Amino acid sequence: MRNGLYGLLTAAFLALPVAAQETPIQNTIQSQINAFLVDDFATAFSFASPNIKGIFGTAENFGAMVKNGYPMVYRPATVEMGELREVAGNLWQRVRVVDQAGAAWFLDYMMIETPEGWQINAVQLLPAPDVGV
Repeated sequence: MRNGLYGLLTAAFLALPVAAQETPIQNTIQSQINAFLVDDFATAFSFASPNIKGIFGTAENFGAMVKNGYPMVYRPATVEMGELREVAGNLWQRVRVVDQAGAAWFLDYMMIETPEGWQINAVQLLPAPDVGV
């Protein structure tokens, strides 16, 4: 019993640093999506990491990429935050987006903490989960 309680407490303690970041990370992602909804690419770009900013160079280039490559993020019908996980030292926020046509999409956002706060360092579109009868 004692070992089980120790293991449970250890797991809970180790999860605290990730859980403490959940709200600011989710706010960053939601704020970027809100900026896309009003075509404010400059604000949306401000939530991108220095690496992403270096790749795209300008807010307009970044906005065009999202508009064409991630239309479900550019104009979602609904957004639901899922689990925040640590994988190989990186924090990944799972997000479920329903697009304007009603299709559900799952994305993983890789987050990094910078002097400007939490920023998005990568977004992965995940395969659709298996649907059972």
